[in-house]
Amino acid sequence: MQKRWAEQELKNLKAIKELEDQLNIDEVLATLLVARDITTYEDARDFFRPSLSHLHDPFLMKGMEVAVERIQRALLSKEKILIYGDYDVDGTTSVALVYGFLRKYHYHIDYYIPDRYKEGYGISTQGIDYAHEHNITLIIALDCGIKSVDKVDYANSLGIDFIICDHHTPGSLIPDAIAVLDPKQRDCPYPYKELSGCGIGFKLIQAFAMRNNIAFEDLECYLDLVVVSIASDIVPITGENRVLAKFGLQRLNTSPCHGMAALIEIAGKKQYTISDVVFTLGPRINASGRIDDARHSVNLLVSENRDIARSHSHVINIKNTERKEHDASITEQALAMIAADPALWNRKTTVVYNEGWHKGVIGIVASRLTEKYYRPTIVLTQSNGHISGSARSVIGFDLYEALNSCSDLFEQFGGHKYAAGLTLKRENLLAFQERFEDIVSQTIPDELLIQEQVIDASLDLDKIDGKFFRILNQFAPYGPLNTTPVFISHAVECLGSPQVVGNNHLKMTVKQGSSHAFDCIGFGLGEYMDIVQGGLPFDICYTIEENLWKDKRSIQLNLKGVRRTPQHN
Repeated sequence: MQKRWAEQELKNLKAIKELEDQLNIDEVLATLLVARDITTYEDARDFFRPSLSHLHDPFLMKGMEVAVERIQRALLSKEKILIYGDYDVDGTTSVALVYGFLRKYHYHIDYYIPDRYKEGYGISTQGIDYAHEHNITLIIALDCGIKSVDKVDYANSLGIDFIICDHHTPGSLIPDAIAVLDPKQRDCPYPYKELSGCGIGFKLIQAFAMRNNIAFEDLECYLDLVVVSIASDIVPITGENRVLAKFGLQRLNTSPCHGMAALIEIAGKKQYTISDVVFTLGPRINASGRIDDARHSVNLLVSENRDIARSHSHVINIKNTERKEHDASITEQALAMIAADPALWNRKTTVVYNEGWHKGVIGIVASRLTEKYYRPTIVLTQSNGHISGSARSVIGFDLYEALNSCSDLFEQFGGHKYAAGLTLKRENLLAFQERFEDIVSQTIPDELLIQEQVIDASLDLDKIDGKFFRILNQFAPYGPLNTTPVFISHAVECLGSPQVVGNNHLKMTVKQGSSHAFDCIGFGLGEYMDIVQGGLPFDICYTIEENLWKDKRSIQLNLKGVRRTPQHN
């Protein structure tokens, strides 16, 4: 699919020049820093040299003092505590972290993960009833609860206290819990607002440790859980998250907990970046909740020895294999459904339904269809007598608002700009498909239906040397709001004979003027063979990476796009 290239506009030229001089770095590197709101020497120092000492005082978070006091009271009086979390990666890592920490100091502790299909997202009545039946008087909810006003009221009526640790945006009412930890509360002074749910859990145990003279070093063993949540929940890799991610990756790659070590062993990859976590570890942890019971994931992550962890990891891997089979089968069926129906070809939306599709993977399928056709997409299946589904959007289009315009046709719906879930009656399906198409057609600009390739800076190939590459590597770990920089080089030429290798991958060597020659790989870009072998200059956009081949390291350009240089069209 041809993408539209969008070069970032240069801003704050004065700050760029000052950083270039103060840090003695290339103008392009200074430009990348300023684009990340790093405009002073001090900002750059902290960015390039993140330290755990940069973490904020957890007691700056509204409710933290009360939360810690309530936990200490529960420990002193030997109350039963329930650690409650969502069934996704962020929720299960959160539960594993807080449960794993507190069980060192408290015997009367249990954890609970709601059933995706029977209970749904967030705090459930069944979960509260479970607590009541087992004489539990304190529930610590992680990665959920900020909108559970009625559920917390129900727990209060049973004499059960709640501490809510959430990172989602609050509604107009805040639950009447003992303490609510959520930096996105309007009156919360905590300086960083983008922690993951597991990140909030880490701040809670950090505060508990500070109050009880427990060394911070005793908390560092949980940073592998935190980085897996940060990566999998797609939160910004900025500020405090970037510090946690940096040291979390170090822990993951050197001394992970038994559960993570077993998962890494079965996944077969030894060194992890944020992207590797997203595509290798995250889906495995998620799979148990999608296919069966997310408690399998928590059991793995709190394993106290390697043999038990290995046993749990095999269960997880089986669930992940089932997830992949459902994913592949449903994706294939959905693509065939679209191909067989000309009425769907020229639409600006994709809405497909099959009553037999597995509900646990339709969100993944919706993402795959969005990648294929690049338009707002909804995948629906039957669930509990209704039609239920997952929706995904394209960059720049507010899916939530479009769905809100159809809300009278839903039994329920929720989500945000780019992803949502919905439930409707079968008799409303056709009306919804037509109205959704009408609303999107009337409101989406045509350019949003062409995938955008953001380009961070223009770069001459002769500027890429060892120093440039070493400094560029210090921008990692990469993720949202700190993405891998993409460069554009104009009027390059191909040396020798380009090749299409593997599954339509473009492989070639390029140079620009008198620059060094650089090997390039363009995954899935074989369609541009005619441009690169035509003898005329062409433009490339790419990321810069290290290639290791037979113990030899070299700089390689990972192509994201190729186009004819405009003046040579």
